[in-house]
Amino acid sequence: MARRSRSRSQSNTYLQPDSDGNDGTQTGSGSPILEVLVIFVLVFVIQGITYAVGVMGGLFVLRPPLSTDPWTIVTSVYAHDGLGHLVSNSLSLIVFGWPVARATTRLRFHVFVAITGAIAGVAQIVLTGLLAAMPFVPIAPTAGVLGASGAVFALLGYLVASNRLSSGLASFVDVPQWVSILVIVGLATAVTLATASPGVALIAHFAGFLVGVVAGRARVLAV
Repeated sequence: MARRSRSRSQSNTYLQPDSDGNDGTQTGSGSPILEVLVIFVLVFVIQGITYAVGVMGGLFVLRPPLSTDPWTIVTSVYAHDGLGHLVSNSLSLIVFGWPVARATTRLRFHVFVAITGAIAGVAQIVLTGLLAAMPFVPIAPTAGVLGASGAVFALLGYLVASNRLSSGLASFVDVPQWVSILVIVGLATAVTLATASPGVALIAHFAGFLVGVVAGRARVLAV
């Protein structure tokens, strides 16, 4: 991990509200968390309507090959497989997304959720397809994926990597680069396995958390 000084010029790279009032939770600027939740609900309603006419899958489920319905790379991030799935992801978004939203702008937060969710979904489809093609690998290719859990895990990873404690430790604990990578991968694996259950897109969770950690160390949402 790169070592960082605690100078005033870099102080805004930590998770804290932007002093210029541009963070997503300031009065008058709107809450990106609330906006994402509204999108979740609207998409869920549209899913019900499109399911009734038999076109929901083509609009919201990310399936191989990715070139068939490319828009689902994004739309699948905001879609959910049932009310329980919607509620669990919404609660996780509030818990892990709120500190991140306060430290960045509304636009950056929305872009982060969309991109990290898309990366996680694509990783689930592509990697399970590659692993299933290998001999003696007991894994089936993913038929379809939807949900914001990949983006939620990315927010958690960003939160872990960009908070004051981790940044403070990195400033005075000098470790080899390979050790940092090993720790990040190990942490991503542990967090992913903690959510393991039938039907859960574990590779999407792993990819989302890993992308979030890298983004957190790079301070991509800093303003």
